[in-house]
Amino acid sequence: MADKDSVEKYLENNPQFAKEYFDKKLRADALAAAFTAPVEVKDTASYKDVTAVQEAAIIFELAKEMQTVETMEKSLHKVLQRVCLITQADRVSFYICRSRNGIPELATSLFDVTATSSYESNLVNPQTEIVFPTDLGIVGFTAHSKKPQSVPDVKQNAKFSNFVDNQTGFTTKNMITYPLMADKEVLGVVMVLNKQGADKFSAEDETLFHKYMEFAQVMALQHYTAYMFNVESRRSQVLLWSASKVFEELTDIERQFHKALYTVRIYLNCERYSVGLLDMTKEKEFYDEWPVKLGDVEPYKGPKTPDGREVIFYKIIDYLLEAKEEIKVIPGPPVDHWALVSGLPTYVAENGFICNMMNVAADDYFTFQKEAVDESGFVIKNVLSLPIVNKKEEIVGIATFFNRKDGKPFDEHDEQITEALTQFLGWSVLNCDTYDRLNRMEYRKDIAQEMLMCQTRCTKNELQSILNTKEKFDADPEDCDQKEMYKLLRATCPPIDNLNGESLLLFSFSDLPVSEMDLIKGGIRIFFELNVVEKFKVPAETLTRWMYTVRKGYRDITYHNWRHGFNVGHTMFCLLQTGRLRKYFTDLDAFAMVAAAFCHDIDHRGTNNLYQTKSASPLAKLHGSSIMERHHLEYSKTIMAEESLNIFCNLQKRQFETVQHLFDVCIIATDLALYFKKRTLFQNIVNAAEPMADEQEVIAYVGKNPIRKEVIMAMMMTGCDLSAITKPWEVQSKVALMVAAEFWEQGDLERTVLDQTPIPMMDRNCSEQLPKMQCGFIDFVCAFVYKEFARFHKEIQPMFDGLNNNRMHWAELAEVYNAKMKAIEDKKKAEEDQNKKGEDGGKSKTCSVS
Repeated sequence: MADKDSVEKYLENNPQFAKEYFDKKLRADALAAAFTAPVEVKDTASYKDVTAVQEAAIIFELAKEMQTVETMEKSLHKVLQRVCLITQADRVSFYICRSRNGIPELATSLFDVTATSSYESNLVNPQTEIVFPTDLGIVGFTAHSKKPQSVPDVKQNAKFSNFVDNQTGFTTKNMITYPLMADKEVLGVVMVLNKQGADKFSAEDETLFHKYMEFAQVMALQHYTAYMFNVESRRSQVLLWSASKVFEELTDIERQFHKALYTVRIYLNCERYSVGLLDMTKEKEFYDEWPVKLGDVEPYKGPKTPDGREVIFYKIIDYLLEAKEEIKVIPGPPVDHWALVSGLPTYVAENGFICNMMNVAADDYFTFQKEAVDESGFVIKNVLSLPIVNKKEEIVGIATFFNRKDGKPFDEHDEQITEALTQFLGWSVLNCDTYDRLNRMEYRKDIAQEMLMCQTRCTKNELQSILNTKEKFDADPEDCDQKEMYKLLRATCPPIDNLNGESLLLFSFSDLPVSEMDLIKGGIRIFFELNVVEKFKVPAETLTRWMYTVRKGYRDITYHNWRHGFNVGHTMFCLLQTGRLRKYFTDLDAFAMVAAAFCHDIDHRGTNNLYQTKSASPLAKLHGSSIMERHHLEYSKTIMAEESLNIFCNLQKRQFETVQHLFDVCIIATDLALYFKKRTLFQNIVNAAEPMADEQEVIAYVGKNPIRKEVIMAMMMTGCDLSAITKPWEVQSKVALMVAAEFWEQGDLERTVLDQTPIPMMDRNCSEQLPKMQCGFIDFVCAFVYKEFARFHKEIQPMFDGLNNNRMHWAELAEVYNAKMKAIEDKKKAEEDQNKKGEDGGKSKTCSVS
């Protein structure tokens, strides 16, 4: 009987015989077995024991796996088990290749696969992944080079890293690796570790490994193609739906964002997302900066956006999708709001980076909550945060997405989808901005038309009525010498101490006996008295036109007319000259302050800011705050923009900019709503200056600090605007009735136009309460101004004395009113008692006589 060796030798020497024999005896049975049941290799001592038919059966079984709709990891798991078996490896692992934050990385996906291990035990939880960059270790080099690697001894390979070994306690001796590719993109790397029973993997092992890896690559490519189809489908749906919703809403950026973000929620593949909208204010109002610049308030030291804005989230919109869909809108969100408390949205707003984070509970830089963030039990695991940037490269909001639905970290494709969405939203801000600009232009057009119908500029005849060059020089002003016209104008205007018997140097000046034409001339005289006309080369005809145009700019209303405008300009002049406040200001400051005072209520309509808001007037739509004051300011600057009316035409550019800023300060300061903001600032300056014995020390303290100068300037404007309350009683009592009459006219409008009941101050039915209301107004608003100014400069004491005198008279009238009301009440009560007694018939309530 032939032994084994002789049979093998015979078959090797007679291959044709061997082929015919096996084809005849084994093919049918072997193929039947391969197609009916999986083939198991029980003896792994040598893969040579597995016949070509058995190998075909194994591959056929793997081919059937491709028909199932399972995850790539589950399909690859069976391939890795076969690889581990046939190569007699200790274990096999699969590292997925992905990118986050623009940086490629490798992460454990299937770890420590053996021939008998289960899929569940080998699948790595996303929160426990081992992640490292592609420039680390042999696996990283495989992904970087995109070529298989064979390492007989890792100690002899300079690219080997023990990073994973240190975390697992395993000792790597030898390995072979293979990159799974999709065209030129690496999908992942398979790593086979530690050949059993030998010092290294053989060439035959490598050949078999590469054969199976080609099959694994087909599986990976199939799943990758399906995944990318899903990605592109979601991306297109996100852009299409967001585009359709963005163009539905043009009036409000918040509503625009909300519509788009809510519509695309099912395509974002996350459990929650939150959108924080940033305050777009770049510069604070100057009066809000005073406390900081004066050192009364600490400057803002928090984070700022790249364009310098303070990072302030004025609204948060939360989209909760993990269970029942819920949307929460939180205006002025607290700092401990669950989406903000970590500090990540603030960091993104400050730096403009895209931040993609996994396993956030283990992060040390940000303070993510490790437990449930609310009563729903939601726990943050992975986060993707992106800035919403408009076309001006300004960050308008932050979108933060939480927990991808499949539990994996957000990858580069999630970043691309969300970035496309946020970029589209940011660019769509242009639609709202354009729409808003169009509306503002429409409002300005309406206001301009209204101004043009009401106002006309100074005519030539009106100019000649004051600057009569035709009569004196038989020439037009433009043909005359400036010095001659200065002389003519000085001669035409009344002296400073005698304007129809009234002195412009006194706080007690009254405009009542003076005509409006003489007030115009008095205004011109004030500028000459300030010595600014010739110093700043103001053309005489321009000064005359400007003063006449300002007068015509005031409407013919009960109180806020040209006479009030002149009185405020005169009081500013008096404070500077008679009150000796000019020493703190330059000549240019004084020029601008008096000019602004003359213009401070130009084109007043006889109604206040609240009425403008209630009636939804174009002014209210154009200006968000200090409505009338901003209109007066714009009107003043409109006159300034006209070359023939610009009294500052010969200033240098920097000087002209200073004048415009001072106009801002002075005219906006007349809004009494801002008065209470600046009271404490002014009082602090007075308190600091009062102990200073040396006048030069006070001048240096105030005059060398532009903010203190502006605070005093603003308070001077308030004092000027309210100065009627300090005039002699004979004047004050008449002016108070004019003020009240204008208020009552507004009250009538509120009743008839707005169908609202006016407050008592605006209600003519409460006219008898005027003395009482005047006392309240003096005590609550006026007294502080003049008391502090009298304390600051004793020369201003006459104003405070006048105020107190008027307070006494109003109090007397209030007492009369109170006594009258008491008499009425007493009479009414007596009549009620008499009626009650009459009803009783004068009979006893306890007995009667029949």
